[in-house]
Amino acid sequence: MLRNRVRLHLIGGFVLVILGVSSYSALFAASGSAIPLFGSADFGWDGVTADWLQPPPGYGRGPVGDDPEHPYHANIQGGQPTLRIGNSKDTVLKSWAAAQMLASNEEVLSGIRAVPFAAQAQCYPGGVPTQWLFPEPMFFIQTPKEIWIIWQRDHMVRRILLDRVHSKNVKPSWFGESVGHYEGGDTLVVDTVGLQSRNSYLDNFRTAHTDQEHVVERYTIAPDGKTMTGVATVDDAGALNEPISMQQRWRKSGGRLIETACAENNPDVFHQNLFPIPQTETPDF
Repeated sequence: MLRNRVRLHLIGGFVLVILGVSSYSALFAASGSAIPLFGSADFGWDGVTADWLQPPPGYGRGPVGDDPEHPYHANIQGGQPTLRIGNSKDTVLKSWAAAQMLASNEEVLSGIRAVPFAAQAQCYPGGVPTQWLFPEPMFFIQTPKEIWIIWQRDHMVRRILLDRVHSKNVKPSWFGESVGHYEGGDTLVVDTVGLQSRNSYLDNFRTAHTDQEHVVERYTIAPDGKTMTGVATVDDAGALNEPISMQQRWRKSGGRLIETACAENNPDVFHQNLFPIPQTETPDF
């Protein structure tokens, strides 16, 4: 019998059921192996950076970064922050992807646009794996056959299927089709295909990808349970000359999922030629 509590949360008109810890343990008892606890009604995970960290040793080359002639200086570093100007000369980029990044850079450097495109600033989904870089916490819901990752920002939901292989034909979407499995009692491995590429980039320096993008992610919880590390490897023969890997880290954050809406009252009031925020003429309900 499941003796722990079941919590109901009303989010954007949907009721989410989040199981307590002992309920969670009972659900997975039949699996015969340790399942890392990523999800709870009482905590989420806060990313430590809005740009990729270098991957651990053994993962090959790291992410595309800033242009050496225009080094990026973040606001949290103190002093005058700068804009993200990507390294269009990075040899990992196919020629078209390099040209696209260069054109985006020149729009900003010439003053055509005040700031370059960034998904979290323009209220777009980040896609995979770039959603990891969003500044607000993410929450996990784990069941024996499926995991949901829910971001506090706009309550975007990503589904990870644990009981099947990839479909033969996957229609491209923001989060694609993800299948996963647990390893070693502390790690979740996720394989994702079917990722659409329009207004979607691999980072905040606007590294392009195509619909051929294939991502393998590894989420690992630290032994003390207070931090989590993610390493994503992106293979995309349409945009990259070789796979690249990138790392993000998260801290466990106390508190429950709350309402956070991005695309509200965000016009270009100072006429800076900002990238438009997604809008619709009709409601979704």
